[in-house]
Amino acid sequence: MPFRIVSGDITKLRVDAIVNAANSSLLGGGGVDGAIHRAAGPRLLEECRTLNGCRTGEAKVTLGYDLPAKFVIHTVGPIWQGGHCGEEELLRSAYRNSLLLAREKHCESVAFPMISAGVYGYPKDQALEVAVSTIRAFLDEEENDMEVLLVIFDRGSFRFDVHLYSEISGYLRNTYDEEKERGSFFGDVAKSVAFGGVSGSRCSLFSRSKSTFSANCESAVREDIDEEAAAAAPNDLRKALENLDESFSQALLRMIDSKGMKDSECYKKANIDRKLFSKIRSDINYRPSKQTVLAFAVALELDLPETEAFLRKAGFALSHSNKADVIVEYFIRNKNYDMYRINEALFAFDQNLLGA
Repeated sequence: MPFRIVSGDITKLRVDAIVNAANSSLLGGGGVDGAIHRAAGPRLLEECRTLNGCRTGEAKVTLGYDLPAKFVIHTVGPIWQGGHCGEEELLRSAYRNSLLLAREKHCESVAFPMISAGVYGYPKDQALEVAVSTIRAFLDEEENDMEVLLVIFDRGSFRFDVHLYSEISGYLRNTYDEEKERGSFFGDVAKSVAFGGVSGSRCSLFSRSKSTFSANCESAVREDIDEEAAAAAPNDLRKALENLDESFSQALLRMIDSKGMKDSECYKKANIDRKLFSKIRSDINYRPSKQTVLAFAVALELDLPETEAFLRKAGFALSHSNKADVIVEYFIRNKNYDMYRINEALFAFDQNLLGA
């Protein structure tokens, strides 16, 4: 996957390069800087002594030594001074220059911490926006084919958009209220989702089940969805959605063509690795994960009936017993097809991200 937000210890990741949020001396310090130096061993400090420091916004590279990573890219982020001293430009430069160094070293994967968001005092929500938008702009460039991870060491320090978080939380609760009105069974399922229950643990209105009751529910709902999809789909997509004999791969390629998109435009927008897309294209019977199908649905900007029909090509359905599905549904209903924003929200709610 080209971009992921993950939680964990950056020093333990098996990637080509990890980025160190260093100070200007490059001789070690606290936080992630100190952790990287401890994990890499004394030879890292020895090499850093030969680099003669680093200016804010710039980056330099060393070997990884005792780390699983081949390289350490050292960059210096700005100290927050109220936001009027060029901090944003310097922070973007730190990310951009680190990515350019990774490309220069032919790295296929690189992991970043949240630069300047610790003792340097950069507001965490603003630091996240700068990190994601800078990485996104880099990956959108045709020549940049790289997996980039943004590593959050402490989930409690992750600052997602408060307004959007509140709206999504409200949508989850409203989903529970609507299901409750339909009956106690569905209400219990939606309640488990809205208030932190185990995702996908029970049947919902849109989920699959082997029980006779659930099968009958699903059959009735599928008939409604089929009719809605046929009515709502644009003419240039209708044939792809109505042809039930099409495989997922065939449907995907047909929709890309009908949207007038390039393959690269689609898989980049879906946050899908080029190699995975090649497998899907070459294998008519490819079996994708649900996250992959939803990622392409977002990239193609399908509405909800179209998304349901597309999911069925791969044997899936949206489920109100799955918190991630409800969150993705929220974005689709609001015609917000920003994959990076969707994945930020999924991470904030501790759900699997969309993509490969």
